[in-house]
Amino acid sequence: MVRVIQLIVDNTSGVLSRISGLFSRRGYNIESITAGITADPRYTRITIVTSGDENILEQIEKQVGKLIDVRDIRVLEPAESVYRELVLIKVKVGEDKRQALVTVCDVFRAKIIDITTDSMIIELTGTQSKINAFIEMLSDYEILEIARTGIAGLRRGSEGVVNLND
Repeated sequence: MVRVIQLIVDNTSGVLSRISGLFSRRGYNIESITAGITADPRYTRITIVTSGDENILEQIEKQVGKLIDVRDIRVLEPAESVYRELVLIKVKVGEDKRQALVTVCDVFRAKIIDITTDSMIIELTGTQSKINAFIEMLSDYEILEIARTGIAGLRRGSEGVVNLND
């Protein structure tokens, strides 16, 4: 099973290291992890995609919740949340195949953000399945490099918004 967990943590030095260290010590898997400051600069939002059986996922939630810097922990259920990921893909492409690649990019609403004589860098934001489908469509091209951010997510609606005002 795969689970998306959202943490609100104190924006302090070493917090990400302590969280990833817990996963490492316990042998838990992190498929992706993203972190960024919230609207309140005292706090950071961390989104972790992890996997395991139900018992392992429950243990992960309990162990992470015990960390001193963690202010809130929530599971982002797919039906109640919005997930997005950003990918940058550098593709080797000559002038003869460039227009075909532009067409594929248009279908996926991807942006071409850099062009050289022999390559293009493409930016795409979307769900993991959209990004995976786009990468599959590039099978006729030589992918030189890929940089993926991992999932960022938020729960839908205004109910359950975490407010940590002191």
